[in-house]
Parts: sequence; structure tokens; C-alpha cells
Amino acid sequence: MKYVGAHVSASGGVENAVLNAVGIGANAFALFTKNQRQWVAKPLSEENIAAFKTHCAEHGFEPHQILPHDSYLINLGHPEAEKLAKSRTAFIDEMRRCERLGLDRLNFHPGSHLKQVSESECLATIAESINLALDQTSGVTAVLENTAGQGTNLGFKFEHLAEIIDQVEDQSRIGVCIDTCHAFVAGYDLQTLESSQAVFSDFESIVGFNYLKGMHLNGSNKELGSRVDRHHSLEQGFLGLDVFKFIMTDPRFDGIPMILETIDETIWNKEIELLRSFEN
Repeated sequence: MKYVGAHVSASGGVENAVLNAVGIGANAFALFTKNQRQWVAKPLSEENIAAFKTHCAEHGFEPHQILPHDSYLINLGHPEAEKLAKSRTAFIDEMRRCERLGLDRLNFHPGSHLKQVSESECLATIAESINLALDQTSGVTAVLENTAGQGTNLGFKFEHLAEIIDQVEDQSRIGVCIDTCHAFVAGYDLQTLESSQAVFSDFESIVGFNYLKGMHLNGSNKELGSRVDRHHSLEQGFLGLDVFKFIMTDPRFDGIPMILETIDETIWNKEIELLRSFEN
């Protein structure tokens, strides 16, 4: 079964994310469990947690349909010790927030080398950060998101993701989320059914579909290989619709949250309907 939704607002309390997802006809959703642009947030209240779980039960959302995202400030590959420690503490807090909500995965951007260390050293630091977080939490899978490769961000090659995974000690709790816009601007041609098949064949051989725990379904406002992270609506931009037709008809993408982060939230309901029309 295909689970399709969007990254919805949790303003006013995490429980509101569930209702916002229902409002656009989604059977999956993403959310921030705290302000994504602040290092520290007050703990989730028992009332928020109970309401979130109640709304999920009432509307049929199970953990495998939900893809929380961590703070944009976190850099698990930071080359400076003090800032790395701060990122690791914040990431562990994010994992624990997911634990308390009964969620089973946390989506995050791998990290950046900031031109201070080599790619391999940064990737090893990211893996070490993940190992530390997994040791101090339980039940939540750390889900690496591929990046656009903008600036010094790593994770824009499937090989980067594989290199991190290889160094994670508990590989039952590591996964991957593939963002279509990020992949495209990183140089993966997803403009036709045939090229999409080739890209995901490479993904299978380099990373493996067994690690796929989520998707971000986004159009691209920038060209193939531009390494510039600018999302667009599904029917606009440079990417086209063939990759989404491919994803919606391939059973390897069943059973995971597939999340819109497209730029016009007023048409998310229509984009969800469009994606579901491709299943027929």
C-alpha cells in the first residue's frame, strides 16, 4: 500500500499535525516535533503526547506512516568538537521525543564537512554520531536523507549513504529517505521512466531497498546536476512527472511514508490526488 502525505504544521501542539494531515486527505505525514530553527525546546507535555496518540489512533495513522524530521541546525559531522557535541545532544533529544510519541523513525540530513575535514572523515563522524544516539535511545530508526550537495553538505551520492551505513553498528536501526528533488539536482536523472529505473537500480545495488524508510516527493526548481536545493510543485519545474509515476507503480515503495515538501501547501490535497491517480 502507498502512504502519501505532506510535511504538515505542528503549530499549537504536535497533535495538530495529525489533524492537518487528515485535512489534506493524507494517509502519511511528516512533522517537526519542536521548532526546527531552535536548539532547545521545552519537553513535550503528557497532554500533547496523549492527544497525538489519540488522534493517530482515531484517524488510522501508525508509526510507519509518519516521518518526523529533526532540526535544521544539527550537523552530525561537524568538524569542531564543541559544535559536534551540541549537535549530538540535540539529535539525541530529537530521538527521545520520537520515542515518547511512539514514533519509529527520525529523518535527518547527514552533515557537512565545512571544508575543514575530508569527506570520508566527515562521514565517519556522522556514523559515530548515529552510533552514540542509537546507544542512548531505543525503538527509533535513524533515517538518513540524501541531500542536494549544496555547499559542503554530504549525502548527495548513494555511496555517501552506504559509507555511513557500513559504519553503523546496529544496522537494524539505520535507514534512508530519498528526496526526488535532491537526487535530481545532485545529478541523478529522474526525468523519464527509463532513467528513473536506472537510478533506483543503482540505489538498490549501492544502498539497498531494505534500508528505504521514507521518500520526499518534490519537484525541482533547478536543473539536473545544479547542486542547488530549490523545491517546486510536482507539475512545475525541471523534473517532470515520470519519476512520480514510476514510484507510485513500483511495489518497492510500498509501506513507507512518502511526503510532499512542495512549495504550495494550498494544493497539497490536489497533489496527493494526482499521485494516487498514477496507481491506476
